[in-house]
Amino acid sequence: MTIQLHCFGESGNAYKAALALEFSGLDWVPVFVDFFNGATRTDAYRRDLNAMGEVPVMVDGDLRLTQSGVIQTYVTEKTGRFGGADAAERRDVLRWMFWDNHKLSSQAGMTRFLMNFLPEEKRPQPVIEFMQGRLNAAYKVLDQHLTGRDWIVGRSVTNADLSCCGYLYYPEPFGFDRKDWPHIDAWLTRLSQQPGWKHPYELMPGSPADRA
Repeated sequence: MTIQLHCFGESGNAYKAALALEFSGLDWVPVFVDFFNGATRTDAYRRDLNAMGEVPVMVDGDLRLTQSGVIQTYVTEKTGRFGGADAAERRDVLRWMFWDNHKLSSQAGMTRFLMNFLPEEKRPQPVIEFMQGRLNAAYKVLDQHLTGRDWIVGRSVTNADLSCCGYLYYPEPFGFDRKDWPHIDAWLTRLSQQPGWKHPYELMPGSPADRA
């Protein structure tokens, strides 16, 4: 049975799950969620798909999962891929996934939304500057960690990579410039050279151009 991933192109968290599914070789299809027209805020969406009112949502037969990290873990359970080579690596993969969700993706997602998807007159500049400061600290941690490494954990792509990259390929400005972080830049290039990699606006339906 074909796995469905309810998602939209602008969502970096959905991209993490979509990229894991695409890299895995599992049979899956994206299902567009019209977030910007309020789809996730409807009673039907919260009742039938996700009570939290978020994407991504993965449906595999009778199984429905939410939260990108949970979906990534499910892909690992089905395929044996991306989870780490041994117990120590598996713990380290989880450590970086939790770090990403707390320190990187949550902050990048909010900052990108405030800077690009709110009307200009409603953009809270002090908040944006504060968030960019926190993000710079996170970029520094990741860039230093990637010094002399191809991947965040171990010798191949893991869920740590698929999680931490979630927002870093998007073209909209939010204070991240790859040239300022050479080790992150090289890592993103390596990841984009893997079989099956696609840009988020190619992998999932929906982009700012659709609403232009």
